[in-house]
Amino acid sequence: MIVTPRRLASVVAVLAFAGSAQVSQAWAQSAQMNLAVDTMQRVSVRGSISSVIVANPQIADATVVDANTLFVTGKGYGTTQVTAVDAIGRVLFQNQIVVTGGQSGSVRVWRGAQVTEMACASSCSPSIRSTSDGASATPTP
Repeated sequence: MIVTPRRLASVVAVLAFAGSAQVSQAWAQSAQMNLAVDTMQRVSVRGSISSVIVANPQIADATVVDANTLFVTGKGYGTTQVTAVDAIGRVLFQNQIVVTGGQSGSVRVWRGAQVTEMACASSCSPSIRSTSDGASATPTP
């Protein structure tokens, strides 16, 4: 096969395009994902997900629904990182997840160290997050 300058230029152009597509995909995956508590976002990846690692599972959770689809759910306030890898450890998805309270009509009431989170619509009532620091409600002697 004879390599002419024209053929070489077309090969370089194809490789440059392929490289830029991979760079833009990696950039999109390294961007910050913002979620409100109790909301989720669907993530599609190229490749087959084998494992998912969540740095702080109290802040976010990740569920694999098929080989190429992941759902990230906001569980608590804060920042964490979610990483999905394939069977040989290549990173398919990696993102910083920022979970906020959102605009959902909730109120936190603090009484000393005791926190009560209220869900509010036409009236307010305690939500399921009304425990203080995950501690037991029964006092210890």
